[in-house]
Amino acid sequence: MEFGTIASGSSGNCLYVGSGSTHLLVDAGVSCKKVLAGLSAFGVDGSDIQAILVTHEHSDHISGIGVLSRKYHIPVYTTHQTAVAIQRSRSLGDLSRSEFFAIEPGRPFEIGDICIDAFSIPHDAVDPVSYTFEHGGCKIGTVTDLGYYNDEIIHNLENSDLLYVEANHDIRMLQAGPYPYPLKQRILGNYGHLCNEMSGRLIALLHNDRLKHVILGHLSKENNYPDLALETVILEAYGGRASTNPDIFVAPRDTASALVTL
Repeated sequence: MEFGTIASGSSGNCLYVGSGSTHLLVDAGVSCKKVLAGLSAFGVDGSDIQAILVTHEHSDHISGIGVLSRKYHIPVYTTHQTAVAIQRSRSLGDLSRSEFFAIEPGRPFEIGDICIDAFSIPHDAVDPVSYTFEHGGCKIGTVTDLGYYNDEIIHNLENSDLLYVEANHDIRMLQAGPYPYPLKQRILGNYGHLCNEMSGRLIALLHNDRLKHVILGHLSKENNYPDLALETVILEAYGGRASTNPDIFVAPRDTASALVTL
């Protein structure tokens, strides 16, 4: 399998997961032009994409879905409630010709030769999920936009060869920053986002002999720095011992990442 990020941050998110014959997007929260540029960096064309898997209906995850799905006739996979919320969004244009497929957490399904499983996450959306992907004995686990993690989330992500995990904010930066108080409380709450320390603790729980790559994503532009997130996560997950880590890096905000091959 291959994995790369096209955009990762509070202003837009889009991930790519592929095999030799299957090409998928997770979310499309940036413009069609930007998605296509990211795919091009991976050697993939928009016409190659077989599905867009949506985690939830917030604009930084869906703003490009309408144009992409219409232009390339790409089906959209998400939960029923999220599909209804997306179809009600006026900013995405006419979605009447877009094809939606309802998925359910805990019921694996296949697209091409990739097996996909969705699992519920705690976030302030109607029915948010994250996804795992398996092919050829390899597993990719992804999780962002969650205020906390529980045993079910850990169970779904365990034994991954690659993890893409949220490290949204530094608590001190958020508390001292310019956001209004209600927004700060939302981000810090159980249906908000993981801070750097919580991200590191989750990664520590998920560490295993198979884990070769960890990618930190969905960083806040205002309340985090890539170097700070990386340093804090390594300290929390591995006691600062970089030599014992898997390959770990922060996903770029606005450009495509390196394509990781498993």
